[in-house]
Amino acid sequence: MANINTLEVKDFITNLFKEKLPENLSYHDLDHTQYVADQARIIGQESGLTDEELDIVLTAAWFHDIGFIFSTEDHESESQKIAREYLSSKAVPGEIIDRVHQCIEATRMPQDSGNDLLRAVVCDADMSYLSEDFYLERTMLLRAEWNNISEGKIKKKDYYIETIELFNNHRYFTDYGKHKLTPGKLKNFQLLLDKLSKISDKSNDQLKKLKNRNKKLTGKLGKDKLPGRGVESMFRLTARNQINLSSIADNKANILISINSIILTVLVSLGIGTIADYPAMTMPAIVFFATCLITIIFAILSTRPKISSGKFSEEDIHNKKVNLLFFGNFYNMAMDEYEWAVQEMIKDNNYLYTSMIRDQYSLGRVIGKKYRLLRVAYTVFMIGLIISSILFAVFILAVPNAG
Repeated sequence: MANINTLEVKDFITNLFKEKLPENLSYHDLDHTQYVADQARIIGQESGLTDEELDIVLTAAWFHDIGFIFSTEDHESESQKIAREYLSSKAVPGEIIDRVHQCIEATRMPQDSGNDLLRAVVCDADMSYLSEDFYLERTMLLRAEWNNISEGKIKKKDYYIETIELFNNHRYFTDYGKHKLTPGKLKNFQLLLDKLSKISDKSNDQLKKLKNRNKKLTGKLGKDKLPGRGVESMFRLTARNQINLSSIADNKANILISINSIILTVLVSLGIGTIADYPAMTMPAIVFFATCLITIIFAILSTRPKISSGKFSEEDIHNKKVNLLFFGNFYNMAMDEYEWAVQEMIKDNNYLYTSMIRDQYSLGRVIGKKYRLLRVAYTVFMIGLIISSILFAVFILAVPNAG
């Protein structure tokens, strides 16, 4: 029956850390493991452990954090797995492996020694650093590691609060820990409270500055509840431009309607007799007639007004759904109803300027539709005129005596 060779265990763990330790682990490294193993030897000897029990404790101390190089979430289970595989390969008895396994499990937070001295020794060795003079330096390495392996960053103040909570909930299990380690732990606990107090005072000063700044901003907003002149000028200029564009579209449509109406009148009055004398002109005349007719139709569609029901409900006003700046939404309403609705809109700055934005948007949509239809009308007129001219030219060349 083979016993544990703790020197071989030390070499095995040391090589694992050197070969596979991730760069983002700044606390759970070889230095920490070496420290816990040294503390386990001291506490174990002070607690009167036998040589075999001391080997179990030292082995658990060496293996207790090795799982971190493979998993940061459940490193205890990984550590137990690695320890069992290694010790089994060295023909260590199963009951000894189980004791090592139990000691590693006891270090899982919150620690629980289960009234077992071996587990208590390993737990106190793992948390001995709480009593050391270098505690603050080491615990900052632990914070850095947390920030490296977690998605969110923990602020120093929040870290101190969580650490103070750890101190409050932690206790040493062995007599050595209670009498030798507790005084240093209490000293570091007071240092943490002082650190947190300084940060809190600084945060309170910053909070006061932010509150004062917020008051100034609030006062400024109170004086200037409505948007500035620049915003109002923007609305005024946009409305003027859109009205001008709408007028230009209407003028273009009137030009097309007038020209093509005249052409149709002439074509109907004079063209019928000509077609009777020259039947070959039938096709050019039909194309030209259709071109003028389609152009007029699209030009009329671009200027044809679209009006809604002209009514709104009280619920629409409360829900801010209706645009009171467009006549099509209120022309069928009674005067007192419309007056009430406008007064409600004026009381709410957001509703007022939202209505102005909606009015600009609606007018833009109407103008866009006008220009799309006008584009079709001009395109039809241009293409029809070209085709008709070509057909007339063909007719004149085919019938020399037509002139």
